[in-house]
Amino acid sequence: MMDYFQHPDILASFIFHFMKELIVGEVRTKPKSVILKHTTGGSMTETNTLNILKKAIILEQRGHAFYKKVAEQAENEEVKSFFESMAQEEIIHLKVLSAQFKAFNKGGLFEPRTFKEAQNSSLPQKVLNPEIMKKIASAGFEASAISAAIAMEQRAVTIYADQADAADDPEEKKLYKWLSSWERDHLNMLMEIDQALLDQVWGDNNFWPM
Repeated sequence: MMDYFQHPDILASFIFHFMKELIVGEVRTKPKSVILKHTTGGSMTETNTLNILKKAIILEQRGHAFYKKVAEQAENEEVKSFFESMAQEEIIHLKVLSAQFKAFNKGGLFEPRTFKEAQNSSLPQKVLNPEIMKKIASAGFEASAISAAIAMEQRAVTIYADQADAADDPEEKKLYKWLSSWERDHLNMLMEIDQALLDQVWGDNNFWPM
């Protein structure tokens, strides 16, 4: 039996595929199930709305667990801090969604909230620097985690944007637009990191045409 800890590149690949299936597997099997446009006042409407909120909460829980796990595995403190910050942002989403679930479950209405642009992620300004990218690229696990995180954030953006379009309740629409915008910030940042990693690996291995 292979000792994966003696082969970190194989271990990183294994963890990447395992975490990707854990995070996006359930949603991928039913990509349209969360787009449920509701009508006024029926019990089926309330059930659908609560189910959508449950799916969103589970998605954020998985995101938090993923980023936390990667942070625990990271050896470099700056890289660890980056993934810890991502995990903490998922907690913010969890709190908002949980509050809305409780409000809707109790009274059939979303809780009025004001989501300001200032509340959106500030991580791109904090973490995008060549030194951290270099450290992520040098660690197979963290580099693979970026790819898995992109898949996760892409799914979150799609789910929240679609539900924002489908919602009739203005507070529900506002909630999912805010979440979609925040997750898109994450996605854009991760894709920028991924491109930088690609450029670095390309350059380090002298793949440029002669």
